[in-house]
Amino acid sequence: MALTVFDKTFVPYMDAAAIAVRVRELAATISADYAGKKPLFLGILNGSFIFAADLFRELTIEAEISFVKLASYKGVSSTGHVVTAIGLEESLHERHIVIVEDIIDTGRTMDSFLKEVARQGPASVRIATFLTKPDALQVPDLKADYIGFEIPNRFVLGYGLDYDGYGRNTRDLYVLEG
Repeated sequence: MALTVFDKTFVPYMDAAAIAVRVRELAATISADYAGKKPLFLGILNGSFIFAADLFRELTIEAEISFVKLASYKGVSSTGHVVTAIGLEESLHERHIVIVEDIIDTGRTMDSFLKEVARQGPASVRIATFLTKPDALQVPDLKADYIGFEIPNRFVLGYGLDYDGYGRNTRDLYVLEG
């Protein structure tokens, strides 16, 4: 069933059951990789909050979670300008960090944030992203360590991803029609 948000129509792309299976798989891999390390997960708001919560609940290791707000989107395209709206409160020095992102498309937002994180001297930094768009990537050396799904370069909505603030609350993932 199609979903209309403002002036755009979105059609089903991926159902909640497939998403849940993949989140459990990622959590199992991350739990194995970080056994005994007590990592700090940094969710990027607003988009990653659902993915971050689902992923975090599936972990079998001791870990902490916090959030930072970064923004580079307006409407259905990236502005190319990264804005940090809410900064980090935790010290990252000598910590194992897992950045949790909803989607990596151009990679500019993540590239900018990685530089900020690196300045704080973490023990390690890895990226877990729900979605990645390889065809949209503009930062060629940026690689996510844990990827939910690779998708075509199309605008998606749902499971935390939005169109001008709306549509985040759908359990399924939708793609812009056309």
